Amino acid sequence: MSPARYALRRLAFGLAQVLVAATAVYALTESLPGDAAVVRAGDQPDAARIAVLRDELGLDVPVIDRYLAWLGNLLHGDLGTSLVSGRPVAEVLADGLAPTALLALGTLALVVPIAMFLGAAAAVRERGLFDRGLTIVGIALYSVPEFALAVVLVAVFALHLGWLPATAVGAGTDLLSEPSVLILPFVVLAIRPVCSLARLVRAGLLDARTSEHVRHARRLGLSPRRVLLRHTLPGALAPAAQHLARTADWLLGGVVVVEAVFVVPGLGTALVDAVAARDVAVVQGLAVFFAATTVVVNLLADLTAFRLAPRAGVAT
Repeated sequence: MSPARYALRRLAFGLAQVLVAATAVYALTESLPGDAAVVRAGDQPDAARIAVLRDELGLDVPVIDRYLAWLGNLLHGDLGTSLVSGRPVAEVLADGLAPTALLALGTLALVVPIAMFLGAAAAVRERGLFDRGLTIVGIALYSVPEFALAVVLVAVFALHLGWLPATAVGAGTDLLSEPSVLILPFVVLAIRPVCSLARLVRAGLLDARTSEHVRHARRLGLSPRRVLLRHTLPGALAPAAQHLARTADWLLGGVVVVEAVFVVPGLGTALVDAVAARDVAVVQGLAVFFAATTVVVNLLADLTAFRLAPRAGVAT
């Protein structure tokens, strides 16, 4: 199958996934107890005030009619309007996108080279002290939840030693103005992906260097460097690329936890605030954005793996 045809098939499947995810999120948010009208009515709301607010917010319209209207707007690129602030959901998303993108992309930029180096070093020294140590430490660190790791790091490096700030309060949305606030969030987000990806790179390199197409390349008399770069690495990195996509998916959830712990004003914080305020429009819009991002990341990873997958025969 050609890459273009494969990409079109994956894209069509991805769009269907986004639609299913959007519908599921809409149904789940509509089933939450209470709504934005109750939240906006205050601590001691009366039925008349709630009824007026529901009418103003359009919450008294049958749910199927609201869903069809929301889906139609979504297909035209309109994510809706916040039921609490009255702002377009796209503006809420834009406000939190930069901090979240900085955390997610910055973490990936750290994870890939570190995991590649550790995995390759472990493969070169198979069953050696470094390889065994990487396995033991990796399993131990991978088993620690993000929120627990974040609390421990804050207690040690921020509160006890005073080396790093405990939160991003004061930096606002421009986190680069205070780079030190990013160190602990990056560490928390990167540790688990580094552990899992390094082990996968190690296993891929060990499998690839004994595969038939690599042995055939050696028999052809190709230089060790050419064998490594052209034949061993692509075969080892194909599964790693797909795992990296799953890592990116995981980061979307991890960012929510990290933003909450370190008070980072990103999309995760906006999502938590919207759920607390029963602002279903913002929750739905952010969920659709996360779903679309996941589909795009997985599509790129699948295409990368499709290109990297070893072919029969070895080119000279």
